[in-house]
Amino acid sequence: MTPAINLAKKKNVPHKVHQYKHDPSNQNYGLEAVEALGQNPECVFKTLLFSLDGQDKNLAVAVIPVASKLNLKLAAKVAKSKKADMADPSIAQKTTGYIVGGISPIGQKKALPTFIHSSALALDLMCVSAGKRGLEIELTPEDLAKLTRAQFVDLCI
Repeated sequence: MTPAINLAKKKNVPHKVHQYKHDPSNQNYGLEAVEALGQNPECVFKTLLFSLDGQDKNLAVAVIPVASKLNLKLAAKVAKSKKADMADPSIAQKTTGYIVGGISPIGQKKALPTFIHSSALALDLMCVSAGKRGLEIELTPEDLAKLTRAQFVDLCI
């Protein structure tokens, strides 16, 4: 069990866990999950951390479809900052308690401002990392927002 799955259970959030064998040579974790699970890429989301105003440890979380790219200008705007950059992977791992490629937006060591791309609102269910490479958790966008205290916003071009 991971902190993400444990939190979903603790809060009685209906969810389903999907597991697949992660290929260590595959660095495209999100698309690997789509292919391994046979999911629609619009329903599988990746978790990205970004730093605000040039401060490495001032982080926020973006949850976006795996095939999309995070627009850092939009990310800065929704986080009410002047500038956003992708977070340093080692700081992201230390802050969340998860490894890159397995960072879940749920159950992170430190509660961070979290933003879910607005396209999730059109979905009945979505998948995000459950806290390990090769492990996804499927739940409603609304339940994900409750578990992470997230806002739905536009994050991609």
